[in-house]
Amino acid sequence: MAYASAKQATASEVMRLAEVLAEFGGIYTTHMRTEFEEILSAMEEAFETGLHARVPVVISHLKCAGAGNWGRTVEVLDLLEKTAKHQDVSCDCYPYSASSSTLDLKQVTDDFDIFITWSETKPEYAGQLLADIAEQMDLPLMEAAKAIQPAGAVYHCMDEADVERVLKHKLTMVGSDGLPNDPHPHPRLWGTFPKVLNHYCKDRGLFPLEEAVYKMTGMSAKRYNLANRGVIKEGAFADLVLFNKHNVRDTATFESPISVADGIECVFVNGNISYQNKSVAKKRFGQFIYRDSTNCS
Repeated sequence: MAYASAKQATASEVMRLAEVLAEFGGIYTTHMRTEFEEILSAMEEAFETGLHARVPVVISHLKCAGAGNWGRTVEVLDLLEKTAKHQDVSCDCYPYSASSSTLDLKQVTDDFDIFITWSETKPEYAGQLLADIAEQMDLPLMEAAKAIQPAGAVYHCMDEADVERVLKHKLTMVGSDGLPNDPHPHPRLWGTFPKVLNHYCKDRGLFPLEEAVYKMTGMSAKRYNLANRGVIKEGAFADLVLFNKHNVRDTATFESPISVADGIECVFVNGNISYQNKSVAKKRFGQFIYRDSTNCS
């Protein structure tokens, strides 16, 4: 709802669109209208939409964005918890204090760093901070942003304490929100899951290993009604990751984001070895997944 293609839609229009979901067992998964100062009202709108449509609500990559919003995850999560007592609501989160999208002039500020990932008009500026680009161009920050559009950007717009608070919450799933077509992607594309296992689980102790794994496997599969996925049991699909809990870690950085994680020994997709010894199998073993599909053949 925050993007130009959707932000003009009224709450009533979205509610009407969501009405068809219940018949098909759908879920209202929302990129909320805002994650800045008006985040609580945006959450209320999302919850009202789900209530009207009689479907569960998942808030995509829940965060408190903008320096003036830091610390507000306490009240944000309080609202989520209170609503969950009478309505089926949850959220997902990626383990980084920076977001990634196209360069949005409304988000251009000197309150936090903005890293440019690509630019169609000025490709030579990719991989630099917008503030440094503005200095090189001898332009104000906003004018420099206009000069390099269209472009992609990483916004260091969150507080780490907020990220941890959301990540460890019982209603939070882990998701990458990665953009595989980005020439200089956010490191979350390659680093999300190993970073949770290493930094947030082992180093920070936000949750035990089994809970970390559940947040990125079984919890997500259950939420989206993917039968026999995300669990290890007889008769389930053999989608498995074999990792060394002592040395698994993300290696992707904002400067060098395309980097294979350490400690991932082997990946099975539908019972077939898809990745081993840092090498990807030539054959693809994935398949389109239908909700409630239970055929493991």
